[in-house]
Amino acid sequence: MPTIKDLLLLFPVSLLAFFIYLYLAGWKRKKSKLPPGRCRGGWPLLGETMSYLQPHLATSTGQFMEHHTKRYGKIFQSNLFGEPTIVSADAGFNRFILQNEGRLFECSYPRSIGGILGKWSMLVLVGEMHRSMRLISLNFMSNTRLRDVLMPEVERHTLMVIASWKEGVTFSGQEEAKKFTFNLMAKNIMSMEPGETETEKLRKEYITFMKGVISAPLNLPCTPYRKALKSRSSILRVIEKKMEQRIERAEMKNGEKCSEEDDLLGWALKHSSLSKEQILDLLLSLLFAGHETSSISLALAIFFLEICPKATHELREEHRAIAIKKRARGEASLNWEDYKQMEFTQCVINETLRLGNVVRFVHRKAIQDVHYQGYDIPCGWKVLPVFAAVHLDPDLYNESHEFNPWRWKESCGKMSSNFMPYGGGPRLCAGSELAKMEVAVFLHHLLLNFQWELAEEDQPIAYPFVDFPKGLPIKVKSIG
Repeated sequence: MPTIKDLLLLFPVSLLAFFIYLYLAGWKRKKSKLPPGRCRGGWPLLGETMSYLQPHLATSTGQFMEHHTKRYGKIFQSNLFGEPTIVSADAGFNRFILQNEGRLFECSYPRSIGGILGKWSMLVLVGEMHRSMRLISLNFMSNTRLRDVLMPEVERHTLMVIASWKEGVTFSGQEEAKKFTFNLMAKNIMSMEPGETETEKLRKEYITFMKGVISAPLNLPCTPYRKALKSRSSILRVIEKKMEQRIERAEMKNGEKCSEEDDLLGWALKHSSLSKEQILDLLLSLLFAGHETSSISLALAIFFLEICPKATHELREEHRAIAIKKRARGEASLNWEDYKQMEFTQCVINETLRLGNVVRFVHRKAIQDVHYQGYDIPCGWKVLPVFAAVHLDPDLYNESHEFNPWRWKESCGKMSSNFMPYGGGPRLCAGSELAKMEVAVFLHHLLLNFQWELAEEDQPIAYPFVDFPKGLPIKVKSIG
C-alpha cells in the first residue's frame, strides 16, 4: 500500500502527464480544421434554419447564402435543421459529395420527410434497398419504354390539357402544368385516366398532401402536416385497392398477365419481390417526384420564354421545322427522331433548370471523418450541397442571373460538369430523361398553337420549394 510520501512523489509525474495530454489534445484540435462559420449561431435547436429557409426569388441564392458565402467563402459551417452542418456552394465539393454516396456520405433527410413520404420512399432510403428501388424505376423508364410507351402518352396528355384553353381567358399556367404532370403520372403508375371521378378525387387529396410535405412538421389538429398525413392514408388506400384488384385478377387467370400491367404498379408486382408496404411507398414517392419537379420546370420554362421573345422565336422556328418534316412523312404524332432534333429546346430546358433551380439543395451526412481541400468534416455532421449557389455562380456562368439558353450551344466541359439539376452519382434522378421529354413535347405543341403573355406580374419564389405566388396567370392567343 503506497504511503503519503510515495503519493507526493507521484504527483509531479501525474501532473506532467496531464499537461502533456492537454498539449497533445490541443495540437490535435488545431490540426483538425473545420470550415469557417457559426455552428452555434441562431436560435436554440433551430440554429440558423429560419434564416436559411427565408423565401426569396428562385433566380437568386437568397440573403442567407449571399451573406454567408461573402463572409466565410463557398464552404462554411452552420447549425441547420437542428444539427451542425457543412454548407457547400462549391461545385467541386458538391460533385465530391454526390460521387462518394455510400462511401463517405449518405442521404439524411429530416425525420419529418420520412414520416410523410414513408420509410420506404426512395428519397430517404440508403444502401442496398435504395439501389433495388431505383433499379425498378430505371427499368420502368428505360430508353425503349420512353420511346415506345411514355412519349405517346406525354403527347396525348399534352393535347388534352391545351385543348381546354380559351383565348383571352386568364388561367393559371402553373395549375395547368400540375394537371398535365399529375394525370400523366397517375396513368403510367396505376393506369388511371384523367377526368374520371377517382382520378380527380386522388388529385385533390394529392394537393392537400403536397401542402403538408412543404409545411412545418407540426402534427397538431388542423395543421397542413396533420391534414397531409390523412391525405397520405387516403392516397395509399387508392393504390392498395388497385393493387388488390390486380392480384385478384391475376389469381383468377392463373397468374396470367392482365391488360393493365403495362404500368409501374403492374411492373412492380410482376418483376419485384417488394412487400405491399414497400410498393405503396415506392409508388407514392414516384408520384410525388414525377409530378412536382416536372410541373414547376414546365411552369418556369413558360415564364422565362415569355420574358425572352428572341428565345421564343428561335424555339418556335425549330418546332415548325420539325412539324413540316412530320407532315412530309404523313405522320400525325411525334416520334423519337423528332424529339432528338429538338436541340435548341434542350438548351432552353437546361437554362430553365439552371436559373430556376427546382431542386435547390439535398441533405447528406458524413458517415466517416472526411478531409477535403484542407477542411475536416467530422463523422455524423450534416452536409448540404447547394446546387442553386453553383448554378448562379458568376465565376462559372457568365451573366449568371440572365436567361440565356444560347450559352448551352457553346457549352464547354467545365460548365456542363458543374450542372447538377437532377443531383448526381448513385442517386441521380431516375426520371430525369422523362422530365426533359415532358417539357420538350409540351413546348412543341404550345409553341405551334399559341402565343402567350402574363396576365399579371408574377415571379418564381423559393420557399425553398419553387412556386409562383399567383399561380403564373397567363392568357393565350391561337396561332392561325
